Amino acid sequence: MKLAAVFRDWLLANDPALSRFRMGARVTLTVVGSILCLAAIHVAGLSLPPIAFGLAIILSIEGGVAVRDRQASAQLATRFYGTVVSLACVTVATLLEPHRYVSDIVFLFVILAATVGRVYGPRGFAIGMFAFTSYFMGAFLKPALADLPIAAIGPVLALVVGHSVRTYLFPDDWRRDLLRSLMAIQVRVDDILMRLAVLSGAGSASEADRHELRQLEERLKDVVLMAEGFLPRPTDEAISSAEEPVAALAMKIFDTHLAAESAIVLSLEAPPPFALVHALIEGERDMAEKIAASPAVNGDERIAESARALLWLRDARAVLASVIDDARGDQFRSIKNDDAEPAPARPDFSLKNPVMRAAVQITVASAIAMVFGLMLSRDRWFWAVLTAFLIFTNTKSRGDAAMRAVQRSVGTLLGIGSGLLLATLLTGHPAISVPLAAVCIFLGFYYLQVSYAAMTFFISIVLCLIYGLIGQLTLDLLLLRIEETLIGALAGTAAAFLVLPAPTRSTLDLALERWFGGLRELLVAVRDGKGRYELIELSHRLDVAYREVTAAARPLGSSWSVVTRPGRVRQTLAVFLGATYWARIFARNAVAAAKRPEGEVLTALEATLSDIDAIAARGSECFLVKRKAGRAAGRHLPIFKHGSRVGVEMIGTMLGRLYPD
Repeated sequence: MKLAAVFRDWLLANDPALSRFRMGARVTLTVVGSILCLAAIHVAGLSLPPIAFGLAIILSIEGGVAVRDRQASAQLATRFYGTVVSLACVTVATLLEPHRYVSDIVFLFVILAATVGRVYGPRGFAIGMFAFTSYFMGAFLKPALADLPIAAIGPVLALVVGHSVRTYLFPDDWRRDLLRSLMAIQVRVDDILMRLAVLSGAGSASEADRHELRQLEERLKDVVLMAEGFLPRPTDEAISSAEEPVAALAMKIFDTHLAAESAIVLSLEAPPPFALVHALIEGERDMAEKIAASPAVNGDERIAESARALLWLRDARAVLASVIDDARGDQFRSIKNDDAEPAPARPDFSLKNPVMRAAVQITVASAIAMVFGLMLSRDRWFWAVLTAFLIFTNTKSRGDAAMRAVQRSVGTLLGIGSGLLLATLLTGHPAISVPLAAVCIFLGFYYLQVSYAAMTFFISIVLCLIYGLIGQLTLDLLLLRIEETLIGALAGTAAAFLVLPAPTRSTLDLALERWFGGLRELLVAVRDGKGRYELIELSHRLDVAYREVTAAARPLGSSWSVVTRPGRVRQTLAVFLGATYWARIFARNAVAAAKRPEGEVLTALEATLSDIDAIAARGSECFLVKRKAGRAAGRHLPIFKHGSRVGVEMIGTMLGRLYPD
């Protein structure tokens, strides 16, 4: 029982809404359920060809990963269209099997069509994945034409089982996920308070303290963005005063997030009394008020600011706890949800569209992988094409594609090494091999959203176990798989860099353009006296834009994120993080003041807007500037006493650090 509780706590800490758990469980149960049904049919006397099992497995996986429609009916429609396309692709692959080189060329056209189809949105993406994997499976297994009618049982079962698992066993429920994410925010805030207690006890902040608190801040930001993502939004993605319950909840999330960030920023400069932090952790409200009002605290303005930040966090935390308690009872029934599918965007087939450029890159990469794979083996080139195709999934630049190529190669190498050992040890023990394969399938797709290398590692183990079960496990075959993977990875990387490349700098420039645009839009809204709902929404968009900047900067180097080893990229991102924080402080104080900026605040605001225009025009140059390592804030700032003025001044100060000379 204790072990189960520990596992549950670990799971919720790393996967607050259990979205990764559900994905892994959906894929695993669909694969297992489909195979068991097919095995039962086979044992009952209806002999099924291998292609039925192959299609059932591959469509079970794609149905769990690629189908992203909101409504169950739309998901079913996508699965149905995908199944029809799957059967058509397998039929074409079978008909062309006697003409292998023609089949190879047609496969490239299927790849092109599958990737171009992504311009039609999530459904186009899913159907394209069904088409690619089905043609791949047909070319790999070479079924007889007479086998196809009965083989259709496999895809149909994958459709039925997959839809049943997703609709009834692990359904999407944004209310449940929102509640879990709010509870995760509560846990993240408590973690921050516990760390601040340690900091207060020591009386000063070391570099290790700063690093750990920044990590906790990033973890809080992640779960806040997750919670905000579950809030029902209209088609324009903006929350307005018309959605009162949603807007009110968004503001409470925003307030909690900003209070926690402020507590970290100020406590790092002047640690608050340990007794105050301890009182907050224990829920001793009166004691906390008494300590904060004591002469020992108010005698030092810096410590007084830290104390006020902690009291703000206490109040925001209490409001969040009340929301969670209410939600446990009514499950957010006051919030209406329009889960209609968004209107499809007008398809853009020009090469200005990144989707179309990616389609050309993927097709060329697949062709290169196919040519070199054929040089390796006429019958064993498939994994090279599979690798070249898949490394472009969810990439935005050539740096992203190169990183995924490395991750897939490393994951395959380590996975095959581990799988070979396991399969050898478990030879003749299918009762252990089969459950272990199911566990590895679950782990592979559980980690898919956070580590492509980990997913590849576990799926490679599954392949080794399957080869062992069917008696085809040989060292030569596994070495061939590694060679094919390396060929595909190199082909994909070459295409990413040479064919219509999307340089990392260009992708970063676009992300920075959105961030600077979001910052300007927020500051202009404050200047024009816009309402609180609009300011909170613009603050949220700025936070999202900062996340996009960090993602776009990732391929620039291993020091891209806020880690222990300083680097140009890390230092630059710290500046953007600081500017984002102070912009949100400025917006919050503008909401509290309920009036337009004037006097020196307005003057500073106009100067900052001019700076934004000048700096934004230089794009990603700032990531190449050498800077001395330093703290993000630089000095202790009275954000409560002079919040608006200090907020806008600090935005300007942060932007000035992008080009210190």
